[in-house]
Amino acid sequence: MAVSGASGVEYARRLIEILGDSADVVTTRDAQAVIEIETGLTVKEFAARARSSYGEDNLAAAPASGSSLFRAVVVVPCSGTTLAKIATGIADNLVTRAAAVAIKENRKLILVPRETPVGAIALENMLKLARLGVVIMPASPGFYGKPKRIADLVDFVVARILDHLGVDHSIGVRWSGPE
Repeated sequence: MAVSGASGVEYARRLIEILGDSADVVTTRDAQAVIEIETGLTVKEFAARARSSYGEDNLAAAPASGSSLFRAVVVVPCSGTTLAKIATGIADNLVTRAAAVAIKENRKLILVPRETPVGAIALENMLKLARLGVVIMPASPGFYGKPKRIADLVDFVVARILDHLGVDHSIGVRWSGPE
């Protein structure tokens, strides 16, 4: 999974907590600043439960190669800049390179944009990527589960990510329809 510099790193923190040592984490420089601001943690503390952690400049890391057999890449949160780079094939850091590898190797790529409002350029980039099979999953929590805490809203989005990864979980609330 990759963490870019958009606000919303709590989604990534929760995903790391659940996936634990089955996750490799890549953080951009901008993400490192946001992690400290939004969580009060260092990057090392933030990614402590993951199998490994990489900075964006480590283009020799396993996720940079198609011969590395990772199942999926999740960019959460995904900044507008990261989205644009992925959509245009700019693979200038480990996050965008891992995304490019996922696309070329036909592996699952999930982008979780958090920025709002969404302008025409970002919408066009999302459409372009969706047509390539990329899952675009804006961090838009549902309210039908009557959330009581911010953690409930975070779990709603993380549960949807886990569903798309095929990971069994018991977090979040599923729609059951009217009673």
